[in-house]
Amino acid sequence: MEFIQYEVDSRIGYITLNRPDKRNALSYDVVTELKDAFRQAEADDNVKVIVLRANGKAFCAGADLAYIQQLQKNTYEENLEDSNHLRELFEHIYTMGKVVIAQIQGHAIAGGCGLATVCDFGFTVPEAKFGYTEVRIGFIPAIVKVFLLRKIGEMKAKELLLTGELIDAEQAKQYDLVTKVVPADQLEGTVSEFAQMLITKNSGQSMALTKQMIADVQSMNVKDGLDHAAKMNAKARATEDCQKGIASFLNKTPIEW
Repeated sequence: MEFIQYEVDSRIGYITLNRPDKRNALSYDVVTELKDAFRQAEADDNVKVIVLRANGKAFCAGADLAYIQQLQKNTYEENLEDSNHLRELFEHIYTMGKVVIAQIQGHAIAGGCGLATVCDFGFTVPEAKFGYTEVRIGFIPAIVKVFLLRKIGEMKAKELLLTGELIDAEQAKQYDLVTKVVPADQLEGTVSEFAQMLITKNSGQSMALTKQMIADVQSMNVKDGLDHAAKMNAKARATEDCQKGIASFLNKTPIEW
């Protein structure tokens, strides 16, 4: 791949944005390669947890504006196809059966902030800035809005989306945009340690089903949500991981996930 690096180490699949000269800005080709990399990581039996990271000073500056300007010459149908291209990436990260951790070593702006938002966890350096600046250039933060409202709620989402203001890492933590703020020299180690905790202590099947339910039940009313939960509860009891986990607990033997 030209813009993305993919590697596996100790059951962690590392997907690295590698377009530092353009601050890892998103274009059609970058999104295509990201989609391919996430599909590869999801299908890779040697990968249990995925880390999304970036090379260079910025995590991701959002859409490549030269590319957006080029798209203004397109028809509505062509632009809809391009929008759905990004939508499919975000939706896949949010719903895929493996946990995704964003390792944010620099600014995450606009679509780049959206990319970090759809990950399950986010670890950032104190120097990073976050925000959705689309309204300042006459654009809209359309696709990420669906995920951001779920993640941080309407009031905070309105503040970020309607003002276009950037916030620092500590504010991003307070807004629940990220999980933890970590000094730059500790970022890689902290993310690796957290990923290994998930890998060694948790069932992959259980994390996948739990993540799926979190995505599903928020759009359901209470009754439908509970009906769905009961069915998933019953389904989980029959999984190989549940049988293994219960047997290990009762036999007082270590579980190797």
